[in-house]
Amino acid sequence: MDTAELTRLADCPAPAKLNLFLHVIGRRPDGYHLLQTAFRLLDWGDALSFELRHDGVVARVTDLPGVSAEHDLVVRAARLLQSYTGCRLGADIRVDKRLPMGGGLGGGSSDAATTLIALNRLWRTGVRGEELTALGLRLGADVPFFIFGRDAFAEGVGDELRPLDLPPAWYVVVAPPVTVPTVEIFAAGELTRDTEPIKIMDFAASTTRNDLQAVACSRYPEIGAAIDWLAQFAPARMTGSGACVFAQVASEDDAERIVASCPGSYRAWKARSVMQHPLRGWVG
Repeated sequence: MDTAELTRLADCPAPAKLNLFLHVIGRRPDGYHLLQTAFRLLDWGDALSFELRHDGVVARVTDLPGVSAEHDLVVRAARLLQSYTGCRLGADIRVDKRLPMGGGLGGGSSDAATTLIALNRLWRTGVRGEELTALGLRLGADVPFFIFGRDAFAEGVGDELRPLDLPPAWYVVVAPPVTVPTVEIFAAGELTRDTEPIKIMDFAASTTRNDLQAVACSRYPEIGAAIDWLAQFAPARMTGSGACVFAQVASEDDAERIVASCPGSYRAWKARSVMQHPLRGWVG
């Protein structure tokens, strides 16, 4: 369909990410942490739909418990694109929220990236990929990765991205019954901030970890319990600042068996890696 005819974009994917490792290697004078991490995209996530409006209004038409529309990254992303481009169009935005909030899976950042990518297409604003990435960074450190749109080795605050070629894999993701505020974990006095940097070519052979995991587990013991349960089946660790934990498994069948055995106090999903973001072709 010619973009001039577009009035609606339905079921636009906003995939989850995993941090295969996350090292905190320093801190900038402005307080932002310097990181190294390996981002991996999954075939599971939220979905967003966008309906064109001609009155300039941006409206989230679904309720998200605990997140007001004014503070939602989706609405903020749409208004940022409006402001940056001078676009006078608006949109009704529907969010099908599948990812747990406060889970370290990048749900809010992924939703924001999908919003920028989709509305750039729907509104025909013509913003190129590098500009879109810079806009994304203004919304959050993980947003540029989702616009980058493929597995990546990330440095800086998470915005310096290089492609990472990884073999396909199946994962089990487990959500314990807690929500972890990212700011709390990064602000913790006991957080390790001087992990020795590694090189991208050494990633596969290096001993890695998630530096945020010990802090999160000490404050939210449910995360440690979830790691211990999942570690019965395969090496497990936390993603991002938590609360979700994950393990790579050998096959889809293995993933299904583990998910089926998950205790009722947790939620568990199987997920497969994907080579690239489903909307990557929309980023010019």
